[in-house]
Amino acid sequence: MKTTGFDRYFGTRMKDRKFAAAYAEARAEIDSVDALMRAVEAARTKAGLTKAELARRTGTRPAAMRRLFTMDTPNPTVATIMNIVRSMGYSLALVPASAPDGTRRTRRAA
Repeated sequence: MKTTGFDRYFGTRMKDRKFAAAYAEARAEIDSVDALMRAVEAARTKAGLTKAELARRTGTRPAAMRRLFTMDTPNPTVATIMNIVRSMGYSLALVPASAPDGTRRTRRAA
């Protein structure tokens, strides 16, 4: 596979420990939001709710709800997520990212 200028630049930047650590932290945050939104979407689908119905339940415009579930990189507020999950009969819980023995926990969808 042919490497691009960006690939070379990124590879060089990743050799810098500070940059690599900041990148890993940002990537983990993005992945967490993505996993949360996938879990919320799975719960919505399981409940048989359309995005329009979910918008009505939460007092949100249908177009805004559609964007939230179709954006490549959604970044909803905690209040928005809480409003959505409550309207579906769910709640959020804080769980450790690692088990006490240091192994990673397996994430489950809602």
